[in-house]
Amino acid sequence: MKHRFTALIPIAPRPATIFTEGTGSWLSDSEGHRYLDFVQGWAVNTLGHCHPVIVEALQSQATRLINASPAFYNQPMVDLAELLVANSAFDQVFFANSGAEANEGAVKLARKWGAIHRNGAFKIITFENGFHGRTLTMMEASGKPNWNKLFAPKTPGFIKVPYNNLDAVVDAIDDETVAVMLEPIQGEAGVIPANQDFLHAIRKLTKEKNLLLIFDEVQTGMGRTGSLFAYQQYGVEADIMTLGKGIGGGVPLSAMLVTEAVSCFEPGDQGGTYNGNPLVCAAGCALLKTLLKPGFLKSVQASSLHLQQGLSTLAKHYGLGGVRGRGLLLALDTLQRDATAITKQAFDHGLLINAPRPNTLRFMPALNVSLEEIDLMLNILDKAVK
Repeated sequence: MKHRFTALIPIAPRPATIFTEGTGSWLSDSEGHRYLDFVQGWAVNTLGHCHPVIVEALQSQATRLINASPAFYNQPMVDLAELLVANSAFDQVFFANSGAEANEGAVKLARKWGAIHRNGAFKIITFENGFHGRTLTMMEASGKPNWNKLFAPKTPGFIKVPYNNLDAVVDAIDDETVAVMLEPIQGEAGVIPANQDFLHAIRKLTKEKNLLLIFDEVQTGMGRTGSLFAYQQYGVEADIMTLGKGIGGGVPLSAMLVTEAVSCFEPGDQGGTYNGNPLVCAAGCALLKTLLKPGFLKSVQASSLHLQQGLSTLAKHYGLGGVRGRGLLLALDTLQRDATAITKQAFDHGLLINAPRPNTLRFMPALNVSLEEIDLMLNILDKAVK
C-alpha cells in the first residue's frame, strides 16, 4: 500500500516511510521493516523507544491527572523541579514544551535582569554555527548559515562571534551587553565541543563584566555526554541553563534552570498553557530517576568508548576523518565523501543516522544502547560507506 503525504506541509525531506512501532533501539514501519535507530528523535528518546519506565509513568499519570493548568501546582511538576535542583547548580526551574521555548525564556529572563541591574542592557552574544531553535527570536540567536535573511525582520539584539574565540567575545561586549549564550557542544554544527580553557575564560569574563552566562544544554543535557549535564565535565557553572530533547524521554518537555541570584520573573512575565503539566513531568521524573541510578552514567561512558573505538577503526579503514564529541553525542568526519549519501545508503540497509553537515555523520543512540547494537550499527555503516 502506497501512502500519499500531501496533507502535510513538507518541512523536511522525509523518506516515504511510516513508522508504526518502536522498542528500545529499534523502529518498525508499516511494511514490517525494522531499523536500528541511532538518531532517536535527535537525542530525544534518552532510553530508546517506549521504555517501560516512561510508558508506566505516562499510563499511571494519565489515569489520575493529565492537565491542571499552569495556574496551579501539581505533584509531578514539583517533584521534577526538586530533582533537577537537587542534582544541579541551580535553584529554580521553569518548565516549557520545547528547547526553543526554554531558550526564549532564558533570553526574556536575561533581558529583564539587564533592565533591573544593567541600565536596560539587552544584547546577547551568541556564536556562529550555534543552534538554539526555530522561533523567530531563536533563529536570530542562532548562527546557522543562511538564516540571517530568512523571515526578516526578526528579533534584534544578538551579536554573533566565532566559537571558541575569547578575543571575539571581548571585542563584542559593550554597555548594552547583558549575557553570553552558548552550547557546551554545538550539535547542529557537527558536534563541535567548546574548549575547556575557553569556557573557563568566558565564565571569568562574564563575572568580571557583570554579565550572565547561559548554557543551552538542550542537546547535551540529561546524560547525553556521559555526565548528567555537560557543564559538570567542564567544571563551569552558568547562571541559566536550558534543557529539552532528552528530558522527557520522548514526550514534549523542556526546562529553564536559574540561580536564585538571577531569578527575577514576576507573575505574568512568563507562562504557557501546557507548561509543567503532570503528564509530561511524570515522564521526566521517571527518566531522571533512571539516569541517577548507580552505574547508569558509567555505562554511558563505556558505550561511548566502544562506539568511538569502532568509528575510529572504520575511519582508518576508509580514510575518513576524526571522531569527536562526548558520551553518546558523537560525530565522524567523512571528508570528501557525501555524508547525506551515506545516510541514505544506511537507511536502505536498515540504519538511521544523521548528517548535520555535508561531510559529517552524527550518532545519538539511546543511552542504554547495547554493545551488540553498537557493533551491528558499525557493520551496517561499513556497508553504507563501502
